[in-house]
Amino acid sequence: MLSERAKRVKPSPTLAMDTKAKEMKSQGIDVISFGVGEPDFDTPDNIKDAAMRAIKEGHTKYTPVGGIPQLKDAIAEKLRNDNGLSYESDEIIVSCGAKHSLYNIAQALLSPGDEVVIPSPYWVSYPAQVLLNDATPVFVRTREEDDFMLDPDELKEHVSGRTKAIILNYPSNPTGLGYDRSTLEAIAEVAVKNGIYIISDEIYEKILYDGAEHTSIASLSAEVKALTIVVNGLSKSHAMTGWRIGYAAGPRDVVKAMTKIQSQSTSNPASIAQWAAVEALRGPQDFIRTMVEEFDRRRRFLVEALNRIEGMQCRMPTGAFYVFPNVSGIIGKGLDGRTIGDSSSLALYLLEEAKVALVPGSAFGAEGFIRISYATSMENIRKAVERIGEAVERLS
Repeated sequence: MLSERAKRVKPSPTLAMDTKAKEMKSQGIDVISFGVGEPDFDTPDNIKDAAMRAIKEGHTKYTPVGGIPQLKDAIAEKLRNDNGLSYESDEIIVSCGAKHSLYNIAQALLSPGDEVVIPSPYWVSYPAQVLLNDATPVFVRTREEDDFMLDPDELKEHVSGRTKAIILNYPSNPTGLGYDRSTLEAIAEVAVKNGIYIISDEIYEKILYDGAEHTSIASLSAEVKALTIVVNGLSKSHAMTGWRIGYAAGPRDVVKAMTKIQSQSTSNPASIAQWAAVEALRGPQDFIRTMVEEFDRRRRFLVEALNRIEGMQCRMPTGAFYVFPNVSGIIGKGLDGRTIGDSSSLALYLLEEAKVALVPGSAFGAEGFIRISYATSMENIRKAVERIGEAVERLS
């Protein structure tokens, strides 16, 4: 008999869609995937070389649970130089990807009866991780016309005596949009007033466009920093998804609890990947600029092309590598007795008829939208948008 905890969590919809697309590809079907959020760039050579050096130098044993001192020092330097944040080594933990960092936080903070405020649309794993730790996700809907930023007044209405934390993700997966400083200040004021932890997922902070700047909410004041756990990693910024290196920085007692929990689950992240991460943080950063410039080119083309499809409206993202078009103008249409009743049926229609895999907005708590990742080649983007346009045009 499975535990109640296991029963209440569903598999990741993004990975489910990717699995179906790969099954179709294995059958020889030409499917273009807009689904998974993974840079299509290779890890830079200097990082690979650092990993190979680590192997040759024998850095293949267990490490301290929370990460090697050299990597913690590099993370502290990064946070100080990029974000204006000062952390000691025992206020930093390295984990097996940012998702693992987030799960460790949930394990360390949440108890049955606790509530966690999650703005929607949200990354699919936030509510699942809250549920897995016997707490309750409380969703606060954001509006497209507000660039999907959480309204501080609506946040106040959803805070209760059971509220333990709020999760922020900016730039956002799935919207590609961020937060301005004034909104962050207003959200932080609510958190400080109510003693609520802020879990700040800043994994996409390096992927920004049009001169946008990233402000870590923890940098706003000492009071805010004392309640904030900053989460980041190298998967998106350095095309290191498979290396599984994420990290968190926050209050000493929280990080100590996370480290203790990690010691009984995964223990340390892979030693070789940690040494590669030191090079990623301290070595040349030119790769990031090159990657972002290419993402920017794809972003502009894709938004313009999607906005030419009848029934779609797409805002220009300011970061990450996703667009989140509103497809409510297509919902209700149909073809040959088949009706597009929601974003899930639209995603299935486009997979089967256009051979394009993407993720329905319902997976992110936002019905009437779809998420498209442009972490794929411009050739694939051009071909996929053409297929989507033709498939939508057949609907009436």
